[in-house]
Amino acid sequence: MKFQTFLSKENKPRLGILVKNSLYDIHNTSRLCGIFIPDNIQEFLQESDTNLEKAKRLLEFIDNNHSSLTPVQPLQILSPIPNPPSVRDGYAFRQHVAAARRNRGLDMLPEFDEYPIFYFTNHHSIIGEGDVLVELDHLAQCDFELEWAAVIGKQGKNIDSKDADSYIFGFTIMNDFSARTLQMEEMKLNLGPAKGKDFATSLGPFIITPDELIDYKITTEFGNNYNLPMTAKHNGVLISDGNTKDMNWTFAEIIERASYGVTLYPGDVIGSGTVGTGCYLELNGTRAREAKEQGEIYSPVWLQNGDEIELEIEMLGKLTNKIKLSENNISILSKKKHLEM
Repeated sequence: MKFQTFLSKENKPRLGILVKNSLYDIHNTSRLCGIFIPDNIQEFLQESDTNLEKAKRLLEFIDNNHSSLTPVQPLQILSPIPNPPSVRDGYAFRQHVAAARRNRGLDMLPEFDEYPIFYFTNHHSIIGEGDVLVELDHLAQCDFELEWAAVIGKQGKNIDSKDADSYIFGFTIMNDFSARTLQMEEMKLNLGPAKGKDFATSLGPFIITPDELIDYKITTEFGNNYNLPMTAKHNGVLISDGNTKDMNWTFAEIIERASYGVTLYPGDVIGSGTVGTGCYLELNGTRAREAKEQGEIYSPVWLQNGDEIELEIEMLGKLTNKIKLSENNISILSKKKHLEM
């Protein structure tokens, strides 16, 4: 099943279900067949197993009565889960980590292969498709990150990786937008990507449940992986090409780590981290290093005001965003304190 959150003509967020590329208001349509299904994803996930069974019955009703039902025409497609309780982002693709370190003249960290890691990002800055409103400093090396994410469907703590896939409600595309100048400035102090990552994370266009991906599933000793091609296009030009199967840590393993001594809640989002070649930080470094070896000069590429970035993952759809500078033009990079020696 595919669940999508949309803005109705009444300017209210509503939960919809996608059936053969047509979107139906899940609450209003369910009332027609005597089933109560909540009108928002967060409430739906509080009793995800029960509501999934109701949604299956709803699909049968839509299939049998589609000629008399009117699909909705949304004002806007929102993030499929607009207000997640938390958002963690992993570091699961070894190719990306190794390439990024190699480009900086650093060896690969052996700890990467010992345990999966993640950081928390701003769950109040989640957006869907459309404009990404940025401030002036966000355009200082503004970057995309091609990822996908798992949405937690039930509460759990100290979850073993062998059981963790059953806690995943579904998957969606994730673009972890990054202001690299702000990020690199702060990470010198060893506190992680804070201001460089907290302004926007895009999710969408829908959440797809795992049963839809059975034909793409790869079963491993430590949880499921999937064979889903991933691409990114910048202003229509293909710039990144990867696959979800290249994850060196499964979502199940990340969930095991994340839930150690901590409760995960329905609606929590866990990102995969960037696929190999899935951001300009990596691409620019690789191209600059190759150019230097040939005695050439490479000019790095970043997202600019007005640029469009489109992420696509097989079965998960397309997530398209456009960078848009806010009217404030505020800069904090220009407000650094300079201490007198």
